[in-house]
Amino acid sequence: MIDVCLLGTGGMMPLPERWLSALLLRCEGHVVLCDCGEGTQISWRYTNWGFRDLDTIALTHLHADHVAGLPGVLFSLAFADRTEPVTIFGPPGTRAAVNGLRVVVPALPFAVEVIEIEGKSEHRLPGGLVMRALPVEHRIPCLAYTFVRPRAPRFEARRAQDLGVPVELWSRLQRGEPVEVGGRVVDPEAVLGPPRRGVKVAFVTDTRPTPELPEFVRDADLLVCEGMYGDPAELPRAVERGHMVFHEAAKLAADAGVRNLWLTHFSPALQDPEKWLPLAREVFPNAELGQPHRTVTLRYPED
Repeated sequence: MIDVCLLGTGGMMPLPERWLSALLLRCEGHVVLCDCGEGTQISWRYTNWGFRDLDTIALTHLHADHVAGLPGVLFSLAFADRTEPVTIFGPPGTRAAVNGLRVVVPALPFAVEVIEIEGKSEHRLPGGLVMRALPVEHRIPCLAYTFVRPRAPRFEARRAQDLGVPVELWSRLQRGEPVEVGGRVVDPEAVLGPPRRGVKVAFVTDTRPTPELPEFVRDADLLVCEGMYGDPAELPRAVERGHMVFHEAAKLAADAGVRNLWLTHFSPALQDPEKWLPLAREVFPNAELGQPHRTVTLRYPED
């Protein structure tokens, strides 16, 4: 399963009751932070999520409303007595940005590794998550991310028994390893059922809709997607600035067959996002407004 907590829903500048862009994911006790706008560590303290478990930070791009909170988060990690390394992913230029922001937190009790992503990529994270990145369309290099908790095929114990596989070898077959029994090799496929869907979260912000996005986020259990503007009349501004209007985010969700959509990254001028939610729901009924500290646990679907 994956726990998800939305820390901030704002774009450009923090407002009362609207923290800047940030999202927490947790899997098997390991935490990922997506984006890190100004004040992220303050919003984080309103939750029951500890800082010490943060292994990975995934930055979509290097505008201040997505990265300026990094020094505070790193300091909070140090104050939480973390000593294990932390990895920061981001687009080209991330290393220089991190080095600049770290001027105010130069001494940390843990190592910080920066990995710059160019093009599509896949990375295995602590806790069993698989993170995929996709370049998207903004005014500067920007990435969308998906996070998948894969699920192993069902182990068919009866088939293993019929093949005479001793119980002590079953775990190897479950891990996908062939075993030898009585001078013959038993492959995992002989005792495993069909593939099963895992759990998937997608995080898409600061981009126009692109042709690759629907397939990239396809079948996500939860799509957290920017809706910078609610009013369809703001579409020209969205195009100019590399953002989406509510109904465009909803169309992405519908085209990709996702299960739920949280709209986020609202413009400071969007004072009443609720007013425009019905337009999104006309396109995608499971659209919701992101709320600070909104949390959900996503579980494997029942067979």
